[in-house]
Amino acid sequence: MAWEEWEQLKAKAADRHSARMRLNQYPADQGGAGTRGDLVVGHKDLEAVGKAAHDLFDHLTAYSGHVRVASEAAAGGLTSEGFALGGALEHVTQRWSEQTRTLLDACAHISNHLRFTKNQHAADDSYIAGAVSSIAALDKGFDDRKGH
Repeated sequence: MAWEEWEQLKAKAADRHSARMRLNQYPADQGGAGTRGDLVVGHKDLEAVGKAAHDLFDHLTAYSGHVRVASEAAAGGLTSEGFALGGALEHVTQRWSEQTRTLLDACAHISNHLRFTKNQHAADDSYIAGAVSSIAALDKGFDDRKGH
């Protein structure tokens, strides 16, 4: 391989690498008055995520329980008949239960966090409304003192 050919291959590889790197940033030349690089999420989006997490929690709780009970029964039956597969199935069932609990905890965490966030924002809005109305009453009092 000639030196020039090696240099061309390195340049091509560098071009491909730099193009991939540009994908990880917000393009600066996107223009437009409404263009922003920030993530924007509305209440409906958060409600949909919370509902999906809650639904997954409910369904996974019901269905994973059926799977666990059936698998434990099968493992017990296989073991009592002298099949080594019974012990392996029991091990898989234990891992299934552990992983299911982890997933259920994650779903509950998502759902609970979104519910807490919604309630906290409602409390913040109420506080801000009270503070603003207090300022308006205070302003009215100053206007009354000035004779307006």
